[in-house]
Amino acid sequence: MALTLFNTLGRSVQAFEPRASGKVGFYGCGPTVYNYAHIGNLRAYVLHDVLVRTLRRAGFEVTHVMNITDVGHLSGDSDEGDDKMVKSAQERGKSVLEVAEFYAKAFFQDLQRLNVAPPTVICKATEHISDMIDLIKRIEARGCTYSAGGNLYFDITKFPAYGELARLRLDDLKAGARTEVDENKRNPHDFVLWFTKSKFENQALVWDSPWGTGYPGWHIECSAMSIKYLGETFDIHAGGIDHVPIHHTNEIAQSEAATGKHPWVKYWVHNEFLVLDKGKMSKSAGGFLTLQSLIDAGYDPLDYRYFLLGGHYRSQLQFSYQALESAKNARKSLLDRVIERINGLPPDAKPEKVSPGSKAETYLSAFNAALEDDLSTPRGLAELWGLLRDPEVSPADALAGAFDMDQILGLALKAEAEKRRGFEEPQELVAEIESLIAKRGEAKKVKNFAEADAIRRTLKERGIILEDRPAGTVWRRE
Repeated sequence: MALTLFNTLGRSVQAFEPRASGKVGFYGCGPTVYNYAHIGNLRAYVLHDVLVRTLRRAGFEVTHVMNITDVGHLSGDSDEGDDKMVKSAQERGKSVLEVAEFYAKAFFQDLQRLNVAPPTVICKATEHISDMIDLIKRIEARGCTYSAGGNLYFDITKFPAYGELARLRLDDLKAGARTEVDENKRNPHDFVLWFTKSKFENQALVWDSPWGTGYPGWHIECSAMSIKYLGETFDIHAGGIDHVPIHHTNEIAQSEAATGKHPWVKYWVHNEFLVLDKGKMSKSAGGFLTLQSLIDAGYDPLDYRYFLLGGHYRSQLQFSYQALESAKNARKSLLDRVIERINGLPPDAKPEKVSPGSKAETYLSAFNAALEDDLSTPRGLAELWGLLRDPEVSPADALAGAFDMDQILGLALKAEAEKRRGFEEPQELVAEIESLIAKRGEAKKVKNFAEADAIRRTLKERGIILEDRPAGTVWRRE
């Protein structure tokens, strides 16, 4: 496999070469579970799913780690504002952990609805505090920290490569590129590794540490948990494009300062925003759309997945209900094509692999090339459509190729088509229908057309449609 990915670290499309042959370590930034995920958030997880599916289909053993942030994430990524978890708990009259459990459950339900495969490891921040403390100790031992006002800060001037991911110049940052909001910071871009009670009074979740009773900064969470499960260097780190200038930049600084390993992560993969007419979707702006709101409006979650696949992950994607309606209609037409091909199969045929040397192999090869080229799902969808529409491709080859492509696209084509066509009928009912079809066939042989027509009518009244084909009679749900 010749997979290439756009690496934000270097701003170029690069050939993917894992650190260990046949194995890939992948960390995808998970949610802060203080509210429902909006549909813009979910774009990242569909990308992560496509990436993992692509790697696994190519034969790699992928360890996919996702964090759940249930402490320490402030409303501003630069140590500004209120604690998102605490604020949500206060607004809802619940404990922080109750809020976290509720929204984490809702988040994973959304992923299931979108046919996103679960990560290999799901790690909660509150269950890894000791790992964070241990990592902070290593950073402190390297001389990259200072204490002020009760908090422990990372000193970016002690890490010369700071800002490489976001292409920030350390000299400019030293001059103060933005307004300083924390008077304890020596540089406005320094960031907190450990908060004590000096930040908030009556903080809901606190732990003992060498620097006082308090809680970790948001950035240290991802570093500690990724290193715990993937090692001090690993292959791919992914997240939204908004993580580049602060969160991921700070992760690199503290991780490499602690371990002395450079690069900490070999490939950085970032998805662009989902945008509305008024700009980027965000929870802070209010009125955001959830997956459930799309379902309530009459859309299947897989309609939204199809919509996302229609845009390249590195391009901003404009959302509107008109665009989602187009995706819904396109997905329905795609399933109609699949069912049409199923109906064209000889009886008892089970398409599993594309015939060697067939035209379907050409489409499959082009599909693979599209996904290997920085995960180009729009081109991949085009090849899928071409395969299913081509009259020169047999039904068996078309279906085998389509189901193979769907291992990456994740549209559940086989299951959705079988659901609509009625393949998931009880075995007793299937046997009864097949028996009646055989009986009708015998009646036609002896020219007893009245009985044959009566059997057809009986089945039609039960919602079963018969289609006589050269290879035999097939049936489907009306």
